[in-house]
Amino acid sequence: MSKDCGNHGDDDLRQACRRLLAILLVLALLVALIALIVYLVLRPTHPRFFLQDASLRQLDLSNASSLLSTTLQVTIASRNPNDRVGVYYDRLDVYASYKYQQITVAASLPAVYQGHGDVDVWSPVLAGPNVPFAPYLANAISQDCQAGYLILQVKIDGRVRWKVGSWISGHYHLFVTCPAFLVTNGGNGAPGASGFKFQTTTYCHVEV
Repeated sequence: MSKDCGNHGDDDLRQACRRLLAILLVLALLVALIALIVYLVLRPTHPRFFLQDASLRQLDLSNASSLLSTTLQVTIASRNPNDRVGVYYDRLDVYASYKYQQITVAASLPAVYQGHGDVDVWSPVLAGPNVPFAPYLANAISQDCQAGYLILQVKIDGRVRWKVGSWISGHYHLFVTCPAFLVTNGGNGAPGASGFKFQTTTYCHVEV
């Protein structure tokens, strides 16, 4: 006569758990493999941005009140280098900064879809009237003007979606930084828009 230890139910439960874990592992491996294949086929690359021009119209600094007024018109170009991936720019906010301090109000660019290899160009005017400015930054910008050059950053903060065939992804954060190199052939050593000219087209750093 055989003896029943009463643990057959526990063994069955363990075997069922092992089977479930094995199935989940196989599914995870399949998903990872599919994602790898899609990546290798599509080779998605983030959009490329270029700062083509920056025209400084106003740069007035009040040392007494530590207020800075800036007006800057910029021309920014974006290109989608992907062959099979489209880009929806759902939100693009552009502003200028000096040494990591925002000096203009953000200007919103129109939403646009960028197809394979397409190029879009925007020329917003960035204005920052009477922006509170730290005293050490006021000294720094005065020294830059005396040296005959000024480096501003044109930044883009936005939201994008990717399109592959009929599939559209969720939103991704887009952050772009474009250095604007401005030089002057002369001047009175004080901050001001007069005489500053944009040097050359610059490549922008893109984070998605």
